Amino acid sequence: MDWSLRACSRHGHATYEPTDHPGLRSRLTATTAAGDAWRCLRCGDFAVGEPHGRGPADEAPDIAGGKAARDRVVLRLLAVERLLRAIVLLIAGGAVIRFRDSRESARHAFDTELPLLRPLANQLGWNIDDSKVIRLVEKSFSLSSTTLVWIGVAIVVYGVSQLIEATGLWLMKRWGEYFAVVATSVFLPVEIYELTEKVTVLRVLLFAVNVAAVVWLVWSKRLFGANGGARAYREEHHANSLLAVERAAA
Repeated sequence: MDWSLRACSRHGHATYEPTDHPGLRSRLTATTAAGDAWRCLRCGDFAVGEPHGRGPADEAPDIAGGKAARDRVVLRLLAVERLLRAIVLLIAGGAVIRFRDSRESARHAFDTELPLLRPLANQLGWNIDDSKVIRLVEKSFSLSSTTLVWIGVAIVVYGVSQLIEATGLWLMKRWGEYFAVVATSVFLPVEIYELTEKVTVLRVLLFAVNVAAVVWLVWSKRLFGANGGARAYREEHHANSLLAVERAAA
Protein backbone atom coordinates (compact mmCIF):
# COMPACT_ATOMS: atom_id res chain seq x y z
CA MET A 1 0.00 0.00 0.00
CA ASP A 2 1.21 3.52 -0.83
CA TRP A 3 0.60 5.15 2.56
CA SER A 4 1.39 8.62 1.17
CA LEU A 5 -1.33 8.43 -1.48
CA ARG A 6 -3.76 7.03 1.05
CA ALA A 7 -3.08 9.96 3.38
CA CYS A 8 -3.50 12.50 0.57
CA SER A 9 -6.80 10.94 -0.49
CA ARG A 10 -8.11 11.46 3.05
CA HIS A 11 -6.54 14.77 4.03
CA GLY A 12 -5.72 16.47 0.73
CA HIS A 13 -2.35 17.37 -0.77
CA ALA A 14 0.26 19.16 1.36
CA THR A 15 1.84 21.95 -0.71
CA TYR A 16 4.42 24.44 0.53
CA GLU A 17 6.37 27.35 -1.00
CA PRO A 18 9.97 27.65 0.28
CA THR A 19 10.52 31.39 0.12
CA ASP A 20 14.26 31.26 0.97
CA HIS A 21 15.27 28.69 -1.69
CA PRO A 22 14.50 29.95 -5.23
CA GLY A 23 15.94 26.75 -6.70
CA LEU A 24 13.69 24.53 -4.62
CA ARG A 25 10.75 26.81 -5.29
CA SER A 26 11.18 26.56 -9.06
CA ARG A 27 11.25 22.77 -8.89
CA LEU A 28 8.17 22.60 -6.68
CA THR A 29 5.91 24.63 -8.97
CA ALA A 30 4.72 24.31 -12.55
CA THR A 31 2.55 26.42 -14.83
CA THR A 32 -0.51 24.70 -16.31
CA ALA A 33 -3.52 25.78 -18.36
CA ALA A 34 -5.55 25.74 -15.13
CA GLY A 35 -3.02 27.92 -13.29
CA ASP A 36 0.04 27.38 -11.12
CA ALA A 37 0.41 23.93 -9.60
CA TRP A 38 2.50 22.93 -6.59
CA ARG A 39 4.06 19.58 -5.84
CA CYS A 40 2.70 17.77 -2.80
CA LEU A 41 5.33 17.22 -0.10
CA ARG A 42 3.68 13.94 0.84
CA CYS A 43 3.00 12.04 -2.40
CA GLY A 44 4.87 14.13 -5.02
CA ASP A 45 1.88 14.84 -7.29
CA PHE A 46 1.14 18.38 -8.51
CA ALA A 47 -2.00 20.13 -7.24
CA VAL A 48 -3.40 23.23 -8.95
CA GLY A 49 -3.94 26.27 -6.73
CA GLU A 50 -2.15 28.35 -4.14
CA PRO A 51 0.26 26.49 -1.82
CA HIS A 52 -1.13 25.68 1.59
CA GLY A 53 1.86 27.24 3.31
CA ARG A 54 4.81 29.58 2.74
CA GLY A 55 8.05 30.22 4.59
CA PRO A 56 11.65 29.02 5.03
CA ALA A 57 12.32 25.52 3.77
CA ASP A 58 13.44 24.25 7.18
CA GLU A 59 10.16 25.45 8.70
CA ALA A 60 8.01 23.41 6.35
CA PRO A 61 5.42 21.27 8.15
CA ASP A 62 6.41 17.77 9.20
CA ILE A 63 4.26 15.87 6.73
CA ALA A 64 3.23 12.33 7.66
CA GLY A 65 4.12 10.43 4.51
CA GLY A 66 5.42 6.93 3.92
CA LYS A 67 6.44 5.34 7.26
CA ALA A 68 5.03 8.29 9.22
CA ALA A 69 1.64 7.86 7.52
CA ARG A 70 1.71 4.16 8.39
CA ASP A 71 2.58 5.00 12.00
CA ARG A 72 -0.38 7.39 12.12
CA VAL A 73 -2.72 4.55 11.13
CA VAL A 74 -1.24 2.18 13.74
CA LEU A 75 -1.54 4.79 16.50
CA ARG A 76 -5.16 5.48 15.67
CA LEU A 77 -6.02 1.78 15.56
CA LEU A 78 -4.54 1.48 19.05
CA ALA A 79 -6.55 4.54 20.08
CA VAL A 80 -9.80 2.95 18.88
CA GLU A 81 -9.01 -0.27 20.75
CA ARG A 82 -8.30 1.69 23.93
CA LEU A 83 -11.52 3.69 23.48
CA LEU A 84 -13.58 0.49 23.26
CA ARG A 85 -11.93 -0.74 26.45
CA ALA A 86 -12.69 2.57 28.16
CA ILE A 87 -16.38 2.38 27.24
CA VAL A 88 -16.72 -1.17 28.59
CA LEU A 89 -14.86 -0.34 31.81
CA LEU A 90 -16.81 2.85 32.49
CA ILE A 91 -20.12 1.04 32.00
CA ALA A 92 -18.96 -1.82 34.23
CA GLY A 93 -17.71 0.52 36.95
CA GLY A 94 -20.94 2.48 36.95
CA ALA A 95 -22.95 -0.75 37.16
CA VAL A 96 -20.93 -1.97 40.16
CA ILE A 97 -21.46 1.32 42.02
CA ARG A 98 -25.20 1.24 41.32
CA PHE A 99 -25.36 -2.44 42.28
CA ARG A 100 -24.33 -1.73 45.89
CA ASP A 101 -27.77 -0.35 46.74
CA SER A 102 -29.78 -3.10 45.05
CA ARG A 103 -27.99 -6.30 46.01
CA GLU A 104 -31.09 -8.02 47.40
CA SER A 105 -33.17 -7.41 44.31
CA ALA A 106 -30.23 -8.40 42.11
CA ARG A 107 -29.73 -11.61 44.11
CA HIS A 108 -33.42 -12.45 43.77
CA ALA A 109 -33.30 -11.85 40.00
CA PHE A 110 -30.11 -13.91 39.74
CA ASP A 111 -31.56 -16.84 41.69
CA THR A 112 -34.71 -16.72 39.58
CA GLU A 113 -33.04 -16.51 36.19
CA LEU A 114 -30.14 -18.91 36.75
CA PRO A 115 -32.23 -22.10 36.56
CA LEU A 116 -33.69 -20.89 33.26
CA LEU A 117 -30.17 -20.65 31.80
CA ARG A 118 -29.14 -24.20 32.70
CA PRO A 119 -30.90 -25.97 29.75
CA LEU A 120 -29.32 -23.57 27.26
CA ALA A 121 -25.91 -23.86 28.95
CA ASN A 122 -26.14 -27.66 28.84
CA GLN A 123 -26.86 -27.58 25.10
CA LEU A 124 -23.79 -25.39 24.61
CA GLY A 125 -21.66 -27.72 26.69
CA TRP A 126 -21.12 -25.07 29.39
CA ASN A 127 -21.06 -26.26 32.99
CA ILE A 128 -22.78 -23.25 34.44
CA ASP A 129 -22.41 -24.42 38.06
CA ASP A 130 -18.62 -24.56 37.69
CA SER A 131 -18.32 -21.22 35.90
CA LYS A 132 -15.91 -18.63 37.33
CA VAL A 133 -18.24 -15.88 36.17
CA ILE A 134 -21.15 -17.34 38.11
CA ARG A 135 -19.00 -17.85 41.22
CA LEU A 136 -17.75 -14.26 40.94
CA VAL A 137 -21.31 -12.94 40.76
CA GLU A 138 -22.36 -15.06 43.73
CA LYS A 139 -19.34 -13.86 45.72
CA SER A 140 -20.17 -10.23 44.95
CA PHE A 141 -23.48 -10.58 46.81
CA SER A 142 -21.54 -11.05 50.07
CA LEU A 143 -19.36 -7.96 49.67
CA SER A 144 -20.05 -4.86 51.72
CA SER A 145 -21.34 -1.67 50.11
CA THR A 146 -18.04 0.08 50.84
CA THR A 147 -16.06 -2.68 49.11
CA LEU A 148 -18.33 -2.53 46.07
CA VAL A 149 -17.90 1.24 45.87
CA TRP A 150 -14.10 0.95 45.93
CA ILE A 151 -14.19 -1.78 43.29
CA GLY A 152 -16.44 0.37 41.11
CA VAL A 153 -14.21 3.42 41.59
CA ALA A 154 -11.12 1.39 40.67
CA ILE A 155 -12.79 0.16 37.48
CA VAL A 156 -13.89 3.71 36.58
CA VAL A 157 -10.37 5.07 37.18
CA TYR A 158 -8.95 2.37 34.94
CA GLY A 159 -11.52 3.26 32.29
CA VAL A 160 -10.61 6.95 32.52
CA SER A 161 -6.93 6.07 32.08
CA GLN A 162 -7.83 4.14 28.92
CA LEU A 163 -9.81 7.14 27.69
CA ILE A 164 -6.84 9.47 28.28
CA GLU A 165 -4.57 7.00 26.51
CA ALA A 166 -6.95 6.80 23.53
CA THR A 167 -7.10 10.61 23.30
CA GLY A 168 -3.31 11.02 23.35
CA LEU A 169 -2.78 8.32 20.74
CA TRP A 170 -5.52 9.62 18.44
CA LEU A 171 -4.08 13.15 18.55
CA MET A 172 -0.57 11.64 18.15
CA LYS A 173 0.80 13.57 21.10
CA ARG A 174 4.19 12.72 22.56
CA TRP A 175 2.72 12.55 26.07
CA GLY A 176 0.09 10.14 24.79
CA GLU A 177 2.78 7.73 23.61
CA TYR A 178 4.52 7.83 27.01
CA PHE A 179 1.22 7.46 28.83
CA ALA A 180 0.25 4.48 26.66
CA VAL A 181 3.51 2.65 27.38
CA VAL A 182 3.33 3.25 31.15
CA ALA A 183 -0.39 2.46 31.48
CA THR A 184 -0.09 -0.71 29.40
CA SER A 185 3.09 -1.95 31.11
CA VAL A 186 1.59 -1.57 34.60
CA PHE A 187 -1.04 -4.21 33.86
CA LEU A 188 1.20 -6.70 32.02
CA PRO A 189 2.08 -8.56 35.26
CA VAL A 190 -1.66 -8.98 35.95
CA GLU A 191 -2.17 -10.44 32.47
CA ILE A 192 0.78 -12.80 32.97
CA TYR A 193 -0.71 -13.98 36.27
CA GLU A 194 -4.06 -14.62 34.55
CA LEU A 195 -2.30 -16.69 31.90
CA THR A 196 -0.61 -18.81 34.57
CA GLU A 197 -4.06 -19.61 35.98
CA LYS A 198 -5.67 -20.43 32.65
CA VAL A 199 -4.67 -19.97 29.02
CA THR A 200 -7.45 -18.80 26.71
CA VAL A 201 -7.36 -17.46 23.17
CA LEU A 202 -8.72 -14.07 24.27
CA ARG A 203 -6.15 -13.69 27.07
CA VAL A 204 -3.27 -14.65 24.80
CA LEU A 205 -4.50 -12.27 22.10
CA LEU A 206 -4.87 -9.31 24.47
CA PHE A 207 -1.48 -9.99 26.04
CA ALA A 208 0.19 -10.22 22.61
CA VAL A 209 -1.43 -6.96 21.46
CA ASN A 210 -0.30 -5.11 24.59
CA VAL A 211 3.29 -6.41 24.44
CA ALA A 212 3.54 -5.59 20.73
CA ALA A 213 2.15 -2.09 21.35
CA VAL A 214 4.68 -1.38 24.13
CA VAL A 215 7.66 -2.66 22.13
CA TRP A 216 6.61 -0.83 18.96
CA LEU A 217 5.96 2.48 20.74
CA VAL A 218 9.21 2.41 22.72
CA TRP A 219 11.38 1.56 19.71
CA SER A 220 9.77 3.42 16.82
CA LYS A 221 8.94 6.54 18.86
CA ARG A 222 12.31 6.49 20.67
CA LEU A 223 10.77 6.58 24.13
CA PHE A 224 12.75 6.33 27.39
CA GLY A 225 16.07 6.72 25.59
CA ALA A 226 15.54 3.77 23.23
CA ASN A 227 16.79 3.93 19.62
CA GLY A 228 18.61 7.23 20.15
CA GLY A 229 16.12 8.72 22.59
CA ALA A 230 14.45 12.13 22.60
CA ARG A 231 17.40 13.89 20.96
CA ALA A 232 17.30 11.57 17.94
CA TYR A 233 13.52 11.96 17.83
CA ARG A 234 13.75 15.78 17.71
CA GLU A 235 16.55 15.71 15.12
CA GLU A 236 14.60 13.31 12.95
CA HIS A 237 11.47 15.45 12.96
CA HIS A 238 13.40 18.70 12.48
CA ALA A 239 15.26 17.22 9.52
CA ASN A 240 12.06 15.83 8.01
CA SER A 241 10.76 19.34 7.34
CA LEU A 242 13.65 20.29 5.03
CA LEU A 243 14.06 16.79 3.64
CA ALA A 244 10.38 16.66 2.68
CA VAL A 245 10.84 19.81 0.60
CA GLU A 246 14.08 18.58 -0.96
CA ARG A 247 12.66 15.16 -1.76
CA ALA A 248 9.59 16.66 -3.39
CA ALA A 249 11.75 19.06 -5.42
CA ALA A 250 14.00 16.23 -6.57
